[in-house]
Amino acid sequence: MLSDKFREWTYGIRASIARLLGSLGISPNALTILGYLLNLPVMYALATGHMPLGGILLAIASVFDSLDGSLAREMGRVTIFGAFLDSVADRFSEGTVLLGLLLWYLQNGGRTEIILIYAAIFGSLMVSYTRARAEGVGIECKEGLLTRFERVILLVAGLILQQVHLALWVLAILTNITALQRVYHVWRTTSR
Repeated sequence: MLSDKFREWTYGIRASIARLLGSLGISPNALTILGYLLNLPVMYALATGHMPLGGILLAIASVFDSLDGSLAREMGRVTIFGAFLDSVADRFSEGTVLLGLLLWYLQNGGRTEIILIYAAIFGSLMVSYTRARAEGVGIECKEGLLTRFERVILLVAGLILQQVHLALWVLAILTNITALQRVYHVWRTTSR
């Protein structure tokens, strides 16, 4: 998975930044909340049609989002609630960003895009839900094409390159395929 490779490549950088943030007294949960709040300007940029700016702001917000786990590990403050809060904030972040796009297309007559945004949100939620339910019954489930990392990269690229329509098609299709991949993985695992 691309996200696993990225974590390996950036481990040292993220750990160094996390130590700096920890020395400033920033808690992992505060960083999680900040990561979500940084998605509000993204939503506004997208809702007002500033797609490349929204892509840049989303990339910045995603950097902060990627640091909360590193900060928790560096500070020795890994908690069940912190992991839970991070997952919930990720869902809120995705929904907030896609709401910005939805507002833009509602104002500017993008009927196809509105349907694609719905399908992308639905697929994204199902990717997370299938993993949560699998883990709830004791099965690790990280399979699939589009984890949150890949979804963010795809959306950032689509916004900056002004290929939002294409990015939405890919998100709408591949998020739902990823959810089905996870269903298949759980079926295979439980059928053994």
